[in-house]
Amino acid sequence: MCLENQTDNHQNKAMEEKKIVRSRFKSICVFCGSSIGKRDSYKTAAIELGLELVARGVDLVYGGGSIGLMGLVSQTVHSGGGHVLGIIPKTLVGKELTGETVGELRQVANMHQRKAEMARHSDCFIALPGGYGTLEEVLEVITWAQLGIHNKPVGLLNVDGYYNSLLTFIDKAVDDGFIKPSQRHIFVSAPTAKELVQKLEEFMPVHGELAKDMWEVEQQQVVGFNTPTFQTELALL
Repeated sequence: MCLENQTDNHQNKAMEEKKIVRSRFKSICVFCGSSIGKRDSYKTAAIELGLELVARGVDLVYGGGSIGLMGLVSQTVHSGGGHVLGIIPKTLVGKELTGETVGELRQVANMHQRKAEMARHSDCFIALPGGYGTLEEVLEVITWAQLGIHNKPVGLLNVDGYYNSLLTFIDKAVDDGFIKPSQRHIFVSAPTAKELVQKLEEFMPVHGELAKDMWEVEQQQVVGFNTPTFQTELALL
């Protein structure tokens, strides 16, 4: 089934429910793969997440690619009338952009600036299934929450148990004393888009031990970190 038909079917189902839910978030950053994966459930989840954002009037911030799950979620939000902001490093334009893109696209210098800009424009973070890049992005924003650099909700869309092994690893890290038990709950997870977004709406931040202001002052004293790019990464709130 083509993307247009899939999206239309899901949109018709959503319209039948006739339920409009407004969000506390203006925009949500979605981390996801530039591949579609081998299961249809991954494609379905990307479309359903896009529709959930549209239903709640939430803008999408994402990695700017037009292929894979990135393409599905961005096209779904755009087709539903939502605003889409894609941020992509110039070096990846030829790899992650094929065909027509949707919404607003901004090119940045590198991966570090991409993550900083995505964070700066977002009120919340969601990770769909993905590979190394998705995992690195979501773990970084979880680490920022742990350090108290931001208090924005973070969620894993655990489609068909995709993130079960990661959750098991985190529980192991807690059991073995590398993560404090209270920090186990600085992010949430759920198997469906609707459940996950609702959890994020209700999320109350677990404050990290290192305040953002203290972090900025200390890092400015470190040679090589007092740069415009690094300061952009810290301007998250």
